[in-house]
Amino acid sequence: MMFCDTSAVAKLYVAEAESKDVRALLEKDDQRFVSDLVRVELMGVFHRQLREKIWSRDNFDVAVRQFNTDDIGGFWTWIPLDASIIEAAAKTYATLPATVFLRASDCLHLITGMHNNFAEIYTYDRHQALAAPALGLKPLKA
Repeated sequence: MMFCDTSAVAKLYVAEAESKDVRALLEKDDQRFVSDLVRVELMGVFHRQLREKIWSRDNFDVAVRQFNTDDIGGFWTWIPLDASIIEAAAKTYATLPATVFLRASDCLHLITGMHNNFAEIYTYDRHQALAAPALGLKPLKA
């Protein structure tokens, strides 16, 4: 059982240096938990590949189809981004040390993990990895 953010999930669909290791890690685990936020962020990642002309429209469509196939097949276990997570994320900033750089979407991922009793998060996002310990989560990579 593992909890991943978008930066880890994206490596399954976008060829990057760490993709092979991430694929091996994700495929050996029995359950891969992700926030509903991954849905929109991942489409943003795919669209960036298209916008920056790294992918053709066909490549974009293939990635979207693969993600949808994985989703329908139950590869991902979705954690709802509900009002309690959004409220907790908003309140996090009231007690967050001034030295911690934490973007809103990263905060949502971290709070989702915390609210679902995960002690670790698989992330390749440098800023999120640096902020995770301030919220009690250990950042991991494959």
